[in-house]
Amino acid sequence: MTALQSSIDAVRIAAAAADRMKGTDIVAFDVTGPIAITDVMMIVTASNERQVLAVAEEIEKDLYTKGGHLQPRSREGLQEGRWVLLDFGDFVIHVMHEEERRFYRLESLWKDCPAIDLQLPEAPESSGASEPASADADEQ
Repeated sequence: MTALQSSIDAVRIAAAAADRMKGTDIVAFDVTGPIAITDVMMIVTASNERQVLAVAEEIEKDLYTKGGHLQPRSREGLQEGRWVLLDFGDFVIHVMHEEERRFYRLESLWKDCPAIDLQLPEAPESSGASEPASADADEQ
C-alpha cells in the first residue's frame, strides 16, 4: 500500500511553507507499510524555539488556506517550542529544534520507508557561486 495522493499533496504544501520560513533538512516518508494509522511522516528542523513555532504556524496556515481547510486533529509541544507535532490524521508533521532532531533521530525509525519527493527548489549552494572565487585564485 502507498500513501494517498491527497496526503502527499498536503505534505508538499507543508514543506513549501516550512522552506519559506527557513526550515531546514525537510524530509517526508511514506510510512504506510510499518504504520497503519497514518500515510506520511514529515520532519523539518528549526534553529531555535521561536522558529519552531513560526514554522509550525506557517504550515498550519498554508494547509488551511491552500490545502482545503485542513486543520490538525491535535497539536503537541506548542508550550515548549522545541518539538511541535501536528497530527492531521493521514499525515503527521514534526517541527523540531536541531538539538531534538539530532538526539531523537526520527529518520532512523523510517529508514526503510520510501522518501517522498517534496518538490522543493534546489538549495542556493548549487548555483555555482563559488566558481568565480576559485578562478580568481588561479590567476593570482
